[in-house]
Amino acid sequence: MMPRLSSIVPESCLLIVVGLLVGGIIKLVGEKPPVLDSKVFFLYLLPPIILDAGYFLPIRPFTENIGTILIFAVVGTLWNAFFIGGVLYGVCQIEGANLQTVMLLPCLLFGSIISAVDPVAVLAVFEEIHINELLHILVFGESLLNDAVTVVLYHLFEEYAGVGTVTIIDVFLGIVSFLVVSLGGVMVGAIYGVLAAFTSRFTAHTRVIEPLFVFVYSYMAYLSAEVFHLSGIMALIACGAIMRPYVEANISHKSHTTIKYFLKMWSSVSETLIFIFLGVSTVAGSHSWNWTFVVVTIILCMVARVLGVIGLTYVINKFRIVKLTTKDQFIIAYGGLRGAIAFSLGFLLDKDHFPMRDMFLTAIITVIFFTVFVQGMTIRPLVDLLAVKKKQETKRSINEEIHTQFLDHLLTGIEDICGHYGHHHWKDKLNRFNKKYVKKCLIAGERSKEPQLIAFYHKMEMKQAIELVESGGGVKLPSAMPSTVSMQNIQPKKPPLERALPQISKSREEEIRKILRTNLQKTRQRLQSYNRHTLVADPYEDGWNDILIKRKKMMEFEKRISQMNNYLTVPAPPPDSPTIARARLSSDPQAWSIKPATDAGTIPSIKVDLASPQTPDSVNMVDEFGKPASRIPREREEEEEGLMMRPPLGEKEEKEEQEEGKEQQRLLRCLSDPGPAVAEEEEDEPFLP
Repeated sequence: MMPRLSSIVPESCLLIVVGLLVGGIIKLVGEKPPVLDSKVFFLYLLPPIILDAGYFLPIRPFTENIGTILIFAVVGTLWNAFFIGGVLYGVCQIEGANLQTVMLLPCLLFGSIISAVDPVAVLAVFEEIHINELLHILVFGESLLNDAVTVVLYHLFEEYAGVGTVTIIDVFLGIVSFLVVSLGGVMVGAIYGVLAAFTSRFTAHTRVIEPLFVFVYSYMAYLSAEVFHLSGIMALIACGAIMRPYVEANISHKSHTTIKYFLKMWSSVSETLIFIFLGVSTVAGSHSWNWTFVVVTIILCMVARVLGVIGLTYVINKFRIVKLTTKDQFIIAYGGLRGAIAFSLGFLLDKDHFPMRDMFLTAIITVIFFTVFVQGMTIRPLVDLLAVKKKQETKRSINEEIHTQFLDHLLTGIEDICGHYGHHHWKDKLNRFNKKYVKKCLIAGERSKEPQLIAFYHKMEMKQAIELVESGGGVKLPSAMPSTVSMQNIQPKKPPLERALPQISKSREEEIRKILRTNLQKTRQRLQSYNRHTLVADPYEDGWNDILIKRKKMMEFEKRISQMNNYLTVPAPPPDSPTIARARLSSDPQAWSIKPATDAGTIPSIKVDLASPQTPDSVNMVDEFGKPASRIPREREEEEEGLMMRPPLGEKEEKEEQEEGKEQQRLLRCLSDPGPAVAEEEEDEPFLP
């Protein structure tokens, strides 16, 4: 029964029900149930959940989608806050609602509280339905980063509500305050993250206190940000994400296991207490129920979320390579859950300045219950119904890591050649800076020089070896059997041996680096950023096309000539013109002289149709050697029709045919004879025939 119930109802819903039961029992006994105090929530219960999320944050998907996450977190939260607050103010001014005492600034304050997506509720629901990594990082990243917007809007509207007037300068100061709160929180977290990584470099002899430094520095980052009214959530995220790669390289494997399981346990306990306290506070708190305000708030939360997601996605998809589909938009809109952060912010309101505080708390608790119970319980069947892609539980392999790094280097090189400074270019610059300077300062020993791929391989090898030992498989393996797991890696590693590669001199290496650096810099300065839609036309492109066309025509002409080699295509003068012969003179090398027509009967006459001298049909032979041309059609007919049987010829006719063949052979020799060779020394002298 319980496994089936947990598969239908999320764990957060069951915990709220437990809190309601506990609060009801305490109230029936006659005692006053405890209420979720805001200081207890923000100082003790919230930090472990955020630290666990920030320390194990998937950096690559988060950075690749940081633009989309920021747009949803900043612009989406602002849209929800002002849309809900503005429409609520209009509803409150209706006479039948009995809410004329609620002014604009309190409505905007309530809108800023209820508009933020809660990271605790999102984690509790999305981890159970195993949604794909893209949707999970979009919704969860939005819930983490909208804290700065919520904090700024909350404090601004709280102060403006006390003053009563808002000027343009106040709006400008509000924008500056948002930048200070968000960026200041990130800077505080980064400073403490670097300090934690630097401290872990010197803990090789005291492994027991290594997990303690991680927890202490993270909590100090959160408290420091809260003291200066900065975003403590963003400080924790920045601290955990920055310290993790360096701390894991310095600490031992036992310390890493301790940090991992203690954070998971701590965050689970905090999450359980938060939802139980929500249920208890619902029973113990004072409420002021107003049907109009509560129902309109629920409807406006859903409408504002849907409109904001659709509008922002329409703009975002114009710049994304992987577009967000309609199913993705539905899950993002439907996954905007509210939680204990909104309740704690509402609980912090002063009842003297905000007499409608109880009504606000009642509406906030109703929205939390609606999103957690209704949306949280129905999102899993909707994901199955829409066939949304789920997360695939696969372990990373060396093959995947190699191809990922190869594609990163390839895209970086393409951007470098094109002169385009994309995110791959800046990522490569940051990795080079990290490898050259930061790792040497924050990582101890030889691991600071270890390539990323080798470090990943050692981590996988260690994990596989430990799993093999825990499962008892190591006993069954013979010592001589080759294995992909080296059990020696469990022991402390020896210093790495020098690579057996041919070494080049330092001067030669520096010379190669200088050549590559200079040429790449010249390429980057010479080439501008472009895409396929803004390419400049090549000025030589038209000339090259003309050359290709001419070459094609020449090839076609040569093909036609080769097909015409069976015809006589020698141009000849008209029959009525005298026969001419060419003579090269010293004064006029192109002069022509008339050749006396001697032996006219022995020279064949050629008739050429001047209208189209290129076609083979315009050339025919007339009265060759004074013989009748009656045999030519017959021979041509034989060629066309194939072999034909003829009656035997007489002796006289046979002799005439032999003589005719000899004359034709003599004519062919005359036409193919180039004439007497001319000596080289006489080549330039004029000659006459």
